[in-house]
Amino acid sequence: MIRLISIIVALLAVPGLALAQQSPADLLNLPVDGSAAAWIIRTFGLLTVLSVAPGILVMVTSFPRFLIAFSILRSGMGIASSPSNMVLISMALFMTFYVMSPTFDRAWNDGVQPLLQNQIQEAEAVQRIAEPFRTFMSANTRDKDLALFVEIARERNQSVGTADRVDYRVLVPAFMLSEIRRGFEIGFLIILPFLVIDMIVAAITMAMGMMMLPPTSISLPFKILFFVLIDGWNLLVGSLIRSFN
Repeated sequence: MIRLISIIVALLAVPGLALAQQSPADLLNLPVDGSAAAWIIRTFGLLTVLSVAPGILVMVTSFPRFLIAFSILRSGMGIASSPSNMVLISMALFMTFYVMSPTFDRAWNDGVQPLLQNQIQEAEAVQRIAEPFRTFMSANTRDKDLALFVEIARERNQSVGTADRVDYRVLVPAFMLSEIRRGFEIGFLIILPFLVIDMIVAAITMAMGMMMLPPTSISLPFKILFFVLIDGWNLLVGSLIRSFN
């Protein structure tokens, strides 16, 4: 967890990287040389980095795909509050750590550690830390989504980089769009068998004349039993992890 937070902080800005080389007392104490403006800007930058860290986690990792799939699973089973939002978010978060661990390790070894050991400068550290995330996003971004944002950027006369290395302003939104789309694709496959169970139960209850009885109240135990018998969590999590390049 500490390694992940360090990497996210380093990705945001060069000032955030420079803060890692100072002790906590140096970060919060007012300087004695009278440079209060620099101290205020430094403290404000640190607080900003900490506040936007969850957004960075969502933008450049596999977290959205896991969370969308888990949320659709809960909706398909017809359970409003179980598992709770905290459980689903925690599962998505730790699955994200598992999938992204090679990326985090590479960013830590290539960028953060050399910076903490004063072997490289902050600007070079930012490039080294961001490179593993660029590789991950490029491997999991659809060409169609990337072409969309490249075309929009060119229409606005914005820089898009080269054909091999597009700018992050183009790659990050294309990656997020691809992740959301794949999350809904997997969610459709998840919810389909539960929809079939609901239809079968509704047809049976209608045939028996029980029109006032909600079919979902009868189908819920069957959907839970079906999901448990096929070892659904194992299949779902394994398929989600294998879906990443």
